[in-house]
Amino acid sequence: MSEFSNRRAMPGLAFPEQSLHRLSIELSERFAGVFAEETVERYVLESYAGLLRTATVKAHLASRTARFAADRLTALAQVKGAIESPLPEILFVCEQNAGRSQMAAVLTNHLAGGRVHVRSAGSAPASELNASVVQAIEELGLDISQEFPKPLTDDVVQAADIVVTMGCGDACPVYPGKRYQDWALADPADLPIEQVRIIRDEIKAHIDKLLASLEIEEVTA
Repeated sequence: MSEFSNRRAMPGLAFPEQSLHRLSIELSERFAGVFAEETVERYVLESYAGLLRTATVKAHLASRTARFAADRLTALAQVKGAIESPLPEILFVCEQNAGRSQMAAVLTNHLAGGRVHVRSAGSAPASELNASVVQAIEELGLDISQEFPKPLTDDVVQAADIVVTMGCGDACPVYPGKRYQDWALADPADLPIEQVRIIRDEIKAHIDKLLASLEIEEVTA
């Protein structure tokens, strides 16, 4: 694999793929006036490296890196006050970001009807989503096909108003002013679909209570 160096901003910095070089330029333009080019480049490479550690299929790595890096930069810009965040920010964290936190994110987006902004992450992310989790969510007519496991990063925690943990131990950093909840839920990994459905429904019940506490009405499921 050839290397491409961006001599313009950081002499000697090597991009393992040309697509990452292009992504850095695109995001530098998108966040012009908010972040220096060096910051954007570092975030792109860190995001790529974080996803590469668990990637078993490289086909979607470039597009996932683009989404992951852009979301992390957006979170950091929110923390800096450079981008307004008018909606409550909810972060769901589990160990693998392949089951519980992904179900919670998709269900919350659906039930809140655009009244909150949701992120999810994993303290030790898996390579792909749990197939039974995908089935359990799709049974409700919801789309989870574009989601993927992402490592937990400090920027998304700082950007969150509410952090919900689900069996990730003490991996999530604690910041003052954040609202933390821990939901005691079984890990759906290796469980049959019947038990995954039970976990899914338990997550929905938790979400109903969370949204009610934010005075956000549930949309019709």
